[in-house]
Amino acid sequence: MSTDIGLTPSSTAAEVQEALAALENPKMRAVNEKRGDDFGVNLGKLRALAKALKSNQELAVELWKTGQTTPRLVAILICKPRAFSLDDLEHWIREGDRPKVQGWFLSYVVKKSKHLEELRQRLMQDPDPVIASAGWELTAHQVIKAPDNLDLDKLLDVIEAEMKQAPERLQWAMNNTLAQIGISNAGLRARALEIGETLQVLADYPTSPGCTSPFAPIWINEMVKRQSD
Repeated sequence: MSTDIGLTPSSTAAEVQEALAALENPKMRAVNEKRGDDFGVNLGKLRALAKALKSNQELAVELWKTGQTTPRLVAILICKPRAFSLDDLEHWIREGDRPKVQGWFLSYVVKKSKHLEELRQRLMQDPDPVIASAGWELTAHQVIKAPDNLDLDKLLDVIEAEMKQAPERLQWAMNNTLAQIGISNAGLRARALEIGETLQVLADYPTSPGCTSPFAPIWINEMVKRQSD
């Protein structure tokens, strides 16, 4: 695959950008732009490109500095999560605010970092709803992985008071946290379901056949049912 792509572990940032430009599809970009992203590269091909480069923190930093989404996605795939300090993680989160970049960085880098919990606490209180949404996504993760670090009752209080009026990305992240609390904590499930039913956030969200609705009560009940089957 690397032969077709023309990249190797010794490729430069400029060569990577050139290869990405050759993969650009205007129609795909138009679809992604409707979701708030600004790239038109097939993600399977982008992953193959990153695989050819292998792990390379120095190149990742150079690609990140371009400020462009596709090079930044490659940077996330080839970087070394343990190479990031807490401040480095926060800096990249603040710069990489596009939905796909933020989502990948949280999943592939931050969630593997020893700084996850401290960063989560920093981001949760940020006045910028996009940055705060990253904190809430990490909180949803911690509900499953490290619930003892969290005050789940207090989180439900905040969700109940603020989710209905929250901007879209922050609302999605808070809703994710609400659902994860309801799914993973039987003692708080009834309250999580009640909050979801009362707020009706994402109740009318169109859901494709075979997919689970993001509406928290449906999501919670479906996942609990699967766990018990």
